[in-house]
Amino acid sequence: MIFKDIILMLMSSLILIISVLVG
Repeated sequence: MIFKDIILMLMSSLILIISVLVG
């Protein structure tokens, strides 16, 4: 995996978790 892909995946996971917590 490319480093950028890993960061992108982490960011999307974080956004998803935050959305669930806030929502």
